[in-house]
Amino acid sequence: MTTNSSVSASLPLKPYLEQQRLLVEAELGRLVPPESATPPSIHRAMRYSLFAGGKRIRPIFCLAAAQAVSPAPVPDIATISSVLELVHTYSLIHDDLPALDNDDYRRGRLTCHKVFGEATAILAGDALLTLAFEVLTSLPNTPPAIAVALAAELARSAGTIEGMIGGQVADMEASSDNCTPEILQYIHRSKTAALFRASVCMGAIAAQANAAQLAAMARFGLTAGLAFQVVDDMLDVESSSEQLGKTAGKDVAQKKVTYPAVHGLERSRQIAAQLAADAGCTLEPFGERAARLKELADFLIARKA
Repeated sequence: MTTNSSVSASLPLKPYLEQQRLLVEAELGRLVPPESATPPSIHRAMRYSLFAGGKRIRPIFCLAAAQAVSPAPVPDIATISSVLELVHTYSLIHDDLPALDNDDYRRGRLTCHKVFGEATAILAGDALLTLAFEVLTSLPNTPPAIAVALAAELARSAGTIEGMIGGQVADMEASSDNCTPEILQYIHRSKTAALFRASVCMGAIAAQANAAQLAAMARFGLTAGLAFQVVDDMLDVESSSEQLGKTAGKDVAQKKVTYPAVHGLERSRQIAAQLAADAGCTLEPFGERAARLKELADFLIARKA
């Protein structure tokens, strides 16, 4: 599936976000087995968490990155972008488990393990991750070499070497009582920013970016992803559970390693603003075609939930 990038590019940010969100929602509905498919219990759990809401920011970053690299429609880009939400939702299901962050609410609803039990929640996360790579190896209009590069980028972002799992392990082992800025950056760069890097790099790979373009996208994704996490840390302190859709104040209560815990709120605010500005600078090689990506980076630090 391709997207009409010329129409999307002309929209103001709010309708653009909604347009792209609906595109991703429709594609996810197509990709994930229906609840009636055998065994129905696992498909109910998968779809419960996947369609619990959310802005679909990572897929939208992927779509915008493809547009920044290529003005022409990119084959299968809606499917490629939606794969990122499969992996993101898998990570949320597992993060919420009692053995990890032990959260009862996500996006204003009971978490997967609270509704379906821990065993089914673990398997639902596993199934979403597995499905992501099945989809990437079955893209109908994408050359095999590009499909392999897409799968490799996604796997790296979810793995142990500066990927989500590595960041999660470091997060579990750290405490705000003895954390250094270097450990903090490693955790957030791996646990959160790596998937943002994958989002824009996968969009660029699908659009057949050259090496310099891909390197610029990687820098942008990591920087914008860090900005997102700094703001997320601040929102946990400043917002209510109702605003966040999850339990507010847990980071402080659990002595989690966060930017406010290490740097304080005001310095964290300055760091987020600087990261967003730095992210914008990395997009200069793309010129006006990257205007939407720059707008999205600014949106990350202005959000309230």
